Amino acid sequence: MNERELLFGAVREGLELPPLAQAVTATTIVLGAMASRDWRPMHHDRDFAVQRNGVRDIFLNTPAQAAWFERFITDWSGPRGRIGRMKFSMKNSIFPGDTMTFSGRVTALEQAQGQGFGWVDLALAIQVGPRLATECRARVALPVSARDNPWLCKGSAWAP
Repeated sequence: MNERELLFGAVREGLELPPLAQAVTATTIVLGAMASRDWRPMHHDRDFAVQRNGVRDIFLNTPAQAAWFERFITDWSGPRGRIGRMKFSMKNSIFPGDTMTFSGRVTALEQAQGQGFGWVDLALAIQVGPRLATECRARVALPVSARDNPWLCKGSAWAP
C-alpha cells in the first residue's frame, strides 16, 4: 500500500484536511473551460465578461471547480478513495489573480457493512482571501484495510 493511501480507521469526525492553495491565472480558467467544452465567452473573453456580464474579468466555470474539488479530495484520500457524491454552491466568482484556498473537515463517518470500505462525509470550501467563493459537501469511500478497494464495488452495492 502506498503511504498516501488513507484507511477509514485513520479518520475521525472533526479532522481537518490539509489546506491547498492554488494561484489562478487566465490560463487556469481558459484551460478549465476548454477541458469541459464550455465555450461561453465569459470564461475566455475578458471584454465580454466585463462589458456584457459586468464582472471584473473572466471567471472559473462550474466543471473546473468540480475538478479542483475532486483533486483536493483525492490528494487527501489517495488513489483508492472513491468519491460517491459531491454537491457544491458557488457564492462568488474566482478570477485571474486570485488564490483559491481549499479547506475541508470530516463531518460524519459510516461503516458500509460488508463492503470493505467506509463512508466519510466532508464539508469543503474554496476561499479567496476572506471571501467564501464556493461551499461543497462530498461523500467519499475509503478502504477499511490495505487489501480493500472501494473501486471494486459495483451495482446496487455502490450506494453513496
